[in-house]
Amino acid sequence: MSGKSNNSSIYRSSSSTSSDSSSSNIVVVVAAVVVLVVVVVVVVVLVVLAVAVLIILTAAAGLILVVGVEVVAVVVVVIKVAEVVLEVVLVVVVVVAVIVVEVIVVVVVGGVQ
Repeated sequence: MSGKSNNSSIYRSSSSTSSDSSSSNIVVVVAAVVVLVVVVVVVVVLVVLAVAVLIILTAAAGLILVVGVEVVAVVVVVIKVAEVVLEVVLVVVVVVAVIVVEVIVVVVVGGVQ
């Protein structure tokens, strides 16, 4: 009798760990999808902003003829500041994505053990 109860407790513990690992796998998949979506959204936003910068530069080239060099110089400075801000945002997003992926890996490795 004691042998049967012992086997059933082993079976219960192994089944509970398998359900824990499956739930942690679901968390990992969801987190990975969230990271991918965030990276894709950031890339799309950066592409849209780059196109906007090109449009503004084209408009600035036309403004030189109408307004004068001084106004265009101010526009160029504003565009350069916007480029620096975009680069900083991109770096921050990449760093955050890397940290999230590292946390996911640690959770998976911890869940496997």
